[in-house]
Amino acid sequence: MSKPSKIEGFAIVSQDGMLAGADGVMPDGLKFEADQQFFREGLDRCAAVVHGRHSHEMQPNSDKRARLWVTARVTGIEVEDVTPRSVLWNPQGATFEQAWDALGVSGGLGVVGGTTVFGMFLPRYDVVHRTRATSRKLPGGRPVFPGVPGQSPEQVMTKAGLRAGKTRVLDARHNLTVTEWRRK
Repeated sequence: MSKPSKIEGFAIVSQDGMLAGADGVMPDGLKFEADQQFFREGLDRCAAVVHGRHSHEMQPNSDKRARLWVTARVTGIEVEDVTPRSVLWNPQGATFEQAWDALGVSGGLGVVGGTTVFGMFLPRYDVVHRTRATSRKLPGGRPVFPGVPGQSPEQVMTKAGLRAGKTRVLDARHNLTVTEWRRK
C-alpha cells in the first residue's frame, strides 16, 4: 500500500480554537483574503485533499485535485459518482492506506477539516499550518481538534508530537498569523 509523500493540515481558527460556528459552517468573519491565498497556495502543492461533509476547499483549482470524503454513508470505500476524482471513505470500514490507494494518486495530501478529520490525522501529520485569527471568537463553535476547548489547539498538537516552528504574519491589520507545527 502506498502513502502520501507528505500530509499537511490547513486550518484557520478563532482566538478560542474554533474553526466554524455551532452549525458547522465557517462564518464570513473567519475568512480573510490573506489566509485564503495562503490556503490556495498550500493546496496547490497537494495531489489530494481529505475532508468531512461540512468542509470543502472551493478554490480555483479544486476540481483538479482528488479527494477523500470522510463519511459514514458508506461501509468502507466507494467511488463518488457526482464529484469527479472523489472517493467516499468510512474509516470504520477501511484503512487510510486503502482509501489512499483507491484514489490512485501520488504526492501530498492536504487535510482541510472538520474537527473529526483534523483529529484523526494528528498521528500522521508532517506539518499543520495553523492560522490564528486572534480578533475573532466563536463561542459554542466547532473546535479544530477533539478535546478543544478543554485543551488549547497548541496543547493537542504538542501531545500529538508536533512542535511549533516558524510563525509569520499574514495580515497585520487583522492580527492574522500562521504557525507551522511540525513533527519532531
